[in-house]
Formats: sequence, C-alpha cells, structure tokens
Amino acid sequence: MTTPNPRWTAPDVERTDPPRVAGERESLEAWLDYHRSTLLWKCAGLDRDQLRRRPVASSTLSLHGLVRHMAMVERWWFEVNARGRAVELPFWRKGNRAGDFDDVDGADAETDFAAYLGAVEDARAAVADLPLDHVFRTRRGNDMDLRWVYLHMIEEYARHNGHADLLREVVDGTTGD
Repeated sequence: MTTPNPRWTAPDVERTDPPRVAGERESLEAWLDYHRSTLLWKCAGLDRDQLRRRPVASSTLSLHGLVRHMAMVERWWFEVNARGRAVELPFWRKGNRAGDFDDVDGADAETDFAAYLGAVEDARAAVADLPLDHVFRTRRGNDMDLRWVYLHMIEEYARHNGHADLLREVVDGTTGD
C-alpha cells in the first residue's frame, strides 16, 4: 500500500498589488511583498514530489529549491549584511553552498516553507527601524545602502519568479501572471 502524497497548502497566499502612488519605502516594501507572495502562489496546490521536481535536465532548479534559496537570500541581505548579525544560513552545507537547490530530495516541504516564512518575518524585523539611507559594509568590503538591498531583492525575486513560472508550467501545466 502506498502512502498518499498530500498537497502542500500555501499559507493564505494573497497577492496585493503595490500602490500606484506611495512613498519610496512603502513602494519598495509593497513590491517586495508582492514578489514574496508570487513565489508562494506559484507553489500552492502542489504535492511534495511536484515541489521538488527538477523538470529541466541540465538544472537543479525546483520550486522547493527556490523557496529554500530565497529563505537564505532574505537572511543574507537583511540580517547578515544590512543589520550585521551573525545568523545561520539555512540549507548551506559545508562544502556545498548550493544545498538549497541540491538537497531537496529528502527535505520536508512544511519545514522548509516555515523556514522561508520565518526568514521573511526576521528580515522585515531586522530593518524595520533602519532608514533607506542606512549604509553598511558587506563581507566583500563594499559599501551599500538599504535602498540597494530592497531593489536587489525585488530583482532577485522577479528573476526567480520567472523561473517558478516555467517550472510550474512544466510540472502541472498551470500558467499565470
């Protein structure tokens, strides 16, 4: 007897269109939240096997891997760099910094999606009191401001949401905006 593979249920995925007229911080946060929600929306309704499927033979990309990757990126830019905190980066393994993508076969979707949602909340909290002009030095010795991080994160999500679109279409034929 085989064990059924239940569908993973996205936590109240609601994409809210960013405001068309807003201040700079409100606009950046709204666009980032829109892209965060888009990634979860692309994963909604799939079972664990579909989430971890790598439909492109030459790539380790999967929807599950993208969520794991973005959990690390959230922590890296907002907590480690902008806030200067020493935090553990989930899914990086010694000798394999691509564990976010490589190690999904035995990974648990619920645990990893919870880690992602936690990373998003921690990222928000880490920079809530910092102005966009807050300048910090990266581990590579570059000075940058928090505004750059927001713009980069929007770009990073937009790129990976494009990947998620293609992955989802190959996994189950679903397309969307």
